Amino acid sequence: MLGALQRVRLLSLRQIQRLFFADGSPGARTRRAQFLMKRLHRHGVVVRLSRTIGGIRAGSSGFVYGLSGLGQAVVDTGGPVGGKRRRVWETKPYFQDHMLGVSELYVQLVEQHWGGRGDLLAFDAEPNAWRHHTGPGGELVVVKPDAYIRIGTAALERSVFVEVDLSTETLPTIQRKSQRYIEYWRSGVEQQWRGVFPKVVWLVKDDHRRDRIQSVIRKLAHDAHELFEVGLLHTGGPLISDAPQGSAA
Repeated sequence: MLGALQRVRLLSLRQIQRLFFADGSPGARTRRAQFLMKRLHRHGVVVRLSRTIGGIRAGSSGFVYGLSGLGQAVVDTGGPVGGKRRRVWETKPYFQDHMLGVSELYVQLVEQHWGGRGDLLAFDAEPNAWRHHTGPGGELVVVKPDAYIRIGTAALERSVFVEVDLSTETLPTIQRKSQRYIEYWRSGVEQQWRGVFPKVVWLVKDDHRRDRIQSVIRKLAHDAHELFEVGLLHTGGPLISDAPQGSAA
């Protein structure tokens, strides 16, 4: 459990239930998840956010959990690039929702893995998913995907960079982010390291937002269009498992 929270930073009780209590009736699974998290909370290794998912009617099923400072020490995690550990309970609601969106994708991919629909070989959330390269002026450029994922299916291995979009960023911001991926692709750094450049998958909440981001991608350099794909967050797992590989050039 602590390792899963280390990986994605936040998990809702419903996500915890799906990850660790897949057997039994829905009620029994919920009770077992509640018991585990109460125990971990009592021992001080997890924190429970005051904000719940689904409102007051959700009750304890709407609780959201993250690692406490003690929990981070137990799994020996520092902050990004070895810096100060981040307190998950101090994050704003938008960032909590964003992290839970990444967590939902992780849960979907684990469930697919269990169901034999692709082997989850790697799931690196931020900051472990971030990439660095040297810009045209010699400056350090950081590309910050929300996750880097590798999926194995039959004799194939697919890799993707994921951007979870909750419709809070402007389209010019989406364009700038996309351009950074193009520049990183053209640098050749990832290809030298991994042998291939991952597909960049934008995951959004609805069809309207998908159309808007696709319109941005169409305005990018023509040879870079195949780097990108846009899909819906609630079907992100199947999309990523079936996503064609990015360019190796």
